[in-house]
Amino acid sequence: MSDTSSYSGPAPVARSPITPGPTRVGDGALSLNDESSVGKLLVHAPVDGPMAGALGTRFGRTAREAGDDTLVVGSGPGEWLVVASVQDLPKLTTWLEQQGEGDPGLVSVVDVTHGRAMMRLTGQAAADVLAKLTAVDLSDSVVPDGGAFRSSVARVATDVIRDDSGGIATSDRPSYLLHCERSSGQYLWDAVVDAGGEFGLTTRGATS
Repeated sequence: MSDTSSYSGPAPVARSPITPGPTRVGDGALSLNDESSVGKLLVHAPVDGPMAGALGTRFGRTAREAGDDTLVVGSGPGEWLVVASVQDLPKLTTWLEQQGEGDPGLVSVVDVTHGRAMMRLTGQAAADVLAKLTAVDLSDSVVPDGGAFRSSVARVATDVIRDDSGGIATSDRPSYLLHCERSSGQYLWDAVVDAGGEFGLTTRGATS
């Protein structure tokens, strides 16, 4: 994404809806992190307009520039989820609104940080855990790194985002972001913890 450094206003407050419960400590090969407090912007715009071009990815795919922590997810037709640090949200919002002004179609940019839950499941067994909760084929040929889809996970409508490079020092291991409505966050967290028990899942609390 282009330069967004002109904004210097305050960052929004973000609190996770998830209470992780007692920490589970496995062998470290499989981990679940609460990332609900990470900033999240929801963008709607025409699929072939200037905003779509500025965001740089399409439905079902993600974009992350080298050295840039901002992740752009094509989460639906004409819908994008922008994931970034909370501190970067104000300037990102300003930049996105500027791009929207140049788009002849209807464009909206909404901060959903506090309204959504997000967690990251990382490890070689991550797909095996998710396979217990969703019917979607998670093989590399169907959902490679950089792939994204929305489906039922433990009966919760969930954005599933394959983002291996965003895992904690685990670039060689699959890493999935799970993003859902705030009200379903605790339930989804508990479902993943339960499914991951047999794989030695380690849990970690909120990160920002």
